[in-house]
Amino acid sequence: MRIFLTGASGYLGGVLTEHLIAAGHQVSALARSDAARDRVTELGAKAVPGSLADTETLRLAAAGADAVVHAAVDFTHPAMHEVEQPALAAMLAGLKPGNRFVYASTGLVYPDEPGLTAHEDTPVEPEHSPQPYKVLGERQVLAAEGPAVTVIRAGLIYGRGGTALLQGLIAGARERGVTAYIGDGGNEWSSVHVDDLARLYVAALTGDEERLVVNAASPSRSSMREIADAVADITMARTVSITLEQAQQMMGPLAGVLARSSTMDPSRAEQVLGWKPVEPGLLDELRSGSYAAATRI
Repeated sequence: MRIFLTGASGYLGGVLTEHLIAAGHQVSALARSDAARDRVTELGAKAVPGSLADTETLRLAAAGADAVVHAAVDFTHPAMHEVEQPALAAMLAGLKPGNRFVYASTGLVYPDEPGLTAHEDTPVEPEHSPQPYKVLGERQVLAAEGPAVTVIRAGLIYGRGGTALLQGLIAGARERGVTAYIGDGGNEWSSVHVDDLARLYVAALTGDEERLVVNAASPSRSSMREIADAVADITMARTVSITLEQAQQMMGPLAGVLARSSTMDPSRAEQVLGWKPVEPGLLDELRSGSYAAATRI
């Protein structure tokens, strides 16, 4: 297939590009800078100069593709919905009827309800999510007429030493000698290895569902205290408990995200798309995988 991909120079997008090309697909990738162009070219994709603001570029790229994967994510952008909404409209308009559009979402769209294991039919509302633009983006793509749409809600992505949250925890522990969790640290998160997640995207491109939402997570879950303990083990730091107020002073809005639970049922992805995670779990990857290896460099 000819696939147009946004976000190819990022963490998930780079791994996804590798998997798509390995599966025999031709990938063209949006590149908003010379560095991004060089990165996607090295991965074997064809660079398409432009950004999410270049709607005509996006429309034409989608029109020339058999499928579009939108994996460009900037969770810190204060006006991301204003950027993403016209970009999505352009790509959806460019796709031929029946061609597939795969949208990268997040488990953080679900409400924070301790003890809740979210499934794809759990109601999601912008006001209950720290990433409201992803709820709005999901609604936009699922309502589009013509393309076949798959939405993938990923847990905490890890693996290959990446993801900003884990890298930040490790860097902070190395710098200060301590790593913190909030309260008793018992709030749990689902997670997914970046290579397992990329395999799910590849599977979604060959599915036959017209409208599909799937969770992407391994069966195991990790508490924030367990994650902090694993980070402490590889950085020779110690773990400490802090209050939510202390965390807010240190981290700002991120504290509220780290204090919430985010657990998901991934069974639909296995049942519908035949997907099953095979990579090491998050805590094993931290203690003896790519993150441990990086701390020894």
